[in-house]
Amino acid sequence: MLQIIFTILIGFVVGLLARWIGPGGMIQGFWVTVLIGVAGSVIATYGGQALGLYRAGQPAGFIGSVVGAIALLALVQLFGR
Repeated sequence: MLQIIFTILIGFVVGLLARWIGPGGMIQGFWVTVLIGVAGSVIATYGGQALGLYRAGQPAGFIGSVVGAIALLALVQLFGR
């Protein structure tokens, strides 16, 4: 349970970073960006661990979360038009 709460909190920060770093003009609202950050964090956290790229708590998880959220933001912009 604590792992899920921590993932959501990291996702919040990741969404903000992805919005700041991400490509193009950010048309999405704040909460959509945060939700995409949480989704990117969840995908990177559990996907990266399932693939054996890193273990829980390693910095690569945070970096992967930012990259995942930026990719999701780019996809939303691509298909949102």
